[in-house]
Amino acid sequence: MGGGRSGLILRAAVSFEPAWPTSSAVMPILRIIGLLLVLKLLVACSGSAFVNALTPRSGYSVERGIAYGEGPRRRLDLYVPDGAGPDAPVLVFLYGGGWDSGDRTMYRFVGQAFAARGYVTVIPDYRIYPEVLWPEFLEDSAAAVAWARENAPSRGPLLLAGHSAGAYNAAMLALDRRWLEARGSSPAALAAVAGIAGPYDFLPLQDEDLKVIFGPEEERPRTQPINYVDGSGPPMLLVTGGGDTTVDPANSTRLAERIRQKGGTAEVKVYDGVGHIAIVGALAAPLRHLAPVLDDVDRFFRRILAADRVTGVNPGARTGRPAVPDR
Repeated sequence: MGGGRSGLILRAAVSFEPAWPTSSAVMPILRIIGLLLVLKLLVACSGSAFVNALTPRSGYSVERGIAYGEGPRRRLDLYVPDGAGPDAPVLVFLYGGGWDSGDRTMYRFVGQAFAARGYVTVIPDYRIYPEVLWPEFLEDSAAAVAWARENAPSRGPLLLAGHSAGAYNAAMLALDRRWLEARGSSPAALAAVAGIAGPYDFLPLQDEDLKVIFGPEEERPRTQPINYVDGSGPPMLLVTGGGDTTVDPANSTRLAERIRQKGGTAEVKVYDGVGHIAIVGALAAPLRHLAPVLDDVDRFFRRILAADRVTGVNPGARTGRPAVPDR
């Protein structure tokens, strides 16, 4: 997982505190220097390995490599908080990677982050390009959500989150009902969704691999989450970094605006100066000073769940028996 001298360097970079007195005006500059050191390490080495090496190992248990379908890319890791009750919320987190890379073992820091907040957390792999094209990674994502709905050790509310390509997958499951319906469920089974730096309205495509992944140009509008908004989806929190040069932050603002126009619930948070990788890195214990992503997602989920308990909306989300009519 990493460690030794490099791990010490990373720890120093992400929690940089000078040994001399400094003014409050100087500290932001020093933290930027620390962030630049982190980014240099992430480029030169396996950034997730360093972050995971600094991730706490206590307070939760992990079961790795659980099959939710056939093949090596249909496996998931399950993070269970110590003392989790039968009604603990269940969160499925879909990682990013441009639909052509990524591995669940890179995201222990995410499992720990949410488990420490009391969420039974499921992190699945899903098939990626060139093995599959759109929409097969959506089918796998829906299958992983169905596994969590039926097999997680808690029967609490079901939540969905994702970063980058994973945020796209999460949004599609929440807005285009056919993927979860194919697994005997529906978007009504989701109590809430959080998208982190996701692409939701990203035509026309420029990248040649993405043109292959998402199919013929005339059919690409059907791949866009924003085109499925009808106001009936679960509440969504869309967080993005103002410094993201990989996925335009306007993807989040446009989707939220469309959802609100249709009568749904959507909130946006933009973190000034935060980039595409830093925003998910901020979930890791040693990097949380970069942006309050974990606090904001946790606060949103808990507010929605508290409102559900008061109003009676979706108390049966994990059983597939929503309190409101299936829309």
